[in-house]
Amino acid sequence: MYYPEELVEEVRTRSDIVDVISGYVKLQKKGSNYFGLCPFHNEKSPSFSVSPSKQMYYCFGCGAGGNAITFVMEYENYSFSEALKMLADRAGIELPKEDISKEARARDDLRASLLEINKLAANYFYYQLHKPQGEVGYRYLKNRQLSDETMKRFGLGFANKTSSDLYQYLRSKGYEDSLLKETGLVTIEERGAHDKFWNRVIFPIMDVNNRVIGFGGRVMGDGMPKYLNSPETRIFDKGRNLYGLNYARTSREKYILVCEGYMDVIAMHQAGFTNAVASLGTALTSQHAVLLKRYTDKVVLTYDSDGAGVKAALRAIPILKEVGISAKVLDMQPYKDPDEFMKNLGAEEFKKRIENARNSFLFEIDIIRKEFDRNDPEQETEFHNQTARKLLEFQEPLERDNYIQAVAREFFIPYEALKRLVNNLGNKIGFTPQNMGEREREKKSLGGRKKDKEDGIRQSQRLLLTWLIENPGLFERIDGIITAEDFKEPLYYKVAALVFEGHAAGKLEPAGILNHFINDEEEYRDAAALFNASLNESLGNEEQKKAFSETVLKVKKNSLDYASRNVKNIEELQNIIREQAALESLHISLE
Repeated sequence: MYYPEELVEEVRTRSDIVDVISGYVKLQKKGSNYFGLCPFHNEKSPSFSVSPSKQMYYCFGCGAGGNAITFVMEYENYSFSEALKMLADRAGIELPKEDISKEARARDDLRASLLEINKLAANYFYYQLHKPQGEVGYRYLKNRQLSDETMKRFGLGFANKTSSDLYQYLRSKGYEDSLLKETGLVTIEERGAHDKFWNRVIFPIMDVNNRVIGFGGRVMGDGMPKYLNSPETRIFDKGRNLYGLNYARTSREKYILVCEGYMDVIAMHQAGFTNAVASLGTALTSQHAVLLKRYTDKVVLTYDSDGAGVKAALRAIPILKEVGISAKVLDMQPYKDPDEFMKNLGAEEFKKRIENARNSFLFEIDIIRKEFDRNDPEQETEFHNQTARKLLEFQEPLERDNYIQAVAREFFIPYEALKRLVNNLGNKIGFTPQNMGEREREKKSLGGRKKDKEDGIRQSQRLLLTWLIENPGLFERIDGIITAEDFKEPLYYKVAALVFEGHAAGKLEPAGILNHFINDEEEYRDAAALFNASLNESLGNEEQKKAFSETVLKVKKNSLDYASRNVKNIEELQNIIREQAALESLHISLE
């Protein structure tokens, strides 16, 4: 929903950033700012800074930054509207109701009702687990060495042997059959209604915002199927959700452990590995990978050590790589899964296995290796050929060569022979590693100087903006020389226009300006970095005075060069030439 800028600003200004962030992060005051451990990446020394004067936060370690609204968005994984509503409620501000169509309102009402029913069902199952009829489920979980605290944390429950208990309970709460059909919790037929889950230990499935969106159930006894999940509903898509992610996303580790089942996740969390997740009865999907990428760029696959687990890992590796996630594979042998491993060897040994997890590419080569007999020359040759084809997946020459060296070392293949084989195979299929490298070097040599110049211009615009934001007194020094129009980098122009406008109005508020970039993550992060550099303290020395003067001249010169390339008439060109000539004698003083 669209909210007026004035209302957004009212919510932001009435949400003191130190108060908001203190609810999530332990902050300590140092000078004029507060510091703490960044909640968005793992660190031992505090690099997370909160500025009361700017009403902004910034991490000098990972680059996360923003205002109170964006902190809640990033930490809670909320949309802008959800974060704004949370802060508005906190500040006692009533937001206008969204004016939506009848159909859209019906969809929203249905989603809200389904979430409400799922929450009731989760509480009901939890209640049953701790009653005499739930003893069989409780005893099963205790035998799996789960503590009461862990059961409570994950909301574990029990579905009774009576096949319509939950249905009767939900009906008693006033819910009609037409709505209960949509939950996936009950089946309603002409001959009657019965529960989806009965005689099962229940695992509530939560989204990243801790809302119950579905359930999994493990049968007690020999019934089939052994594990059963909720069908997909308006609020549950098993291909887009991961079990345990609601907790794992707040872990301080730099990686996420991906395993196969509920019990693996729960066992790992109980052992202190709170960064573990699992897919919900499906193989890892591209949607799962995209979801994981929001929280990490490193994954350790902890799938079962049997053949099915190996196949699952081999399927997952390219999916993760496609979205830019680096994967490793954990060796669980001689045990089948993390739950079994933890019970026998414990958390310390599991941690060592994580530290020694296998590089995913070398794991793939390990699997290929097992298909061939090293004592048979023909099979050994085919192993080398398949390995060489696999190495051609790396398009960047340096990375490819690093892996050729690693494979040669690990599998006792002469490096030069393997490299030659990779190149020869590449030539046969039209992929030439040497030529690709030469083409890349040629591109760099031709475009290098141009790129360096462009980077220098961008850096000058960025630097000048940061100085102006940090020290508004510098506006006097550039009056009549620099305007917002002189910032030709699109993002910097947007920021400059708002900064100059704010300064002219006598109200330069970085946290408010940042709201304008909320819908573009890349622009938002870059803009946040502009507002969180500390440069003004060093402007007193002669070197910095000279740097400021040179930066202003570079920005202005680039602006005039740009104007000359886009000139429309001779009069404009003459004016530009006069301004360019005036730059030669321009003196900018900080005194």
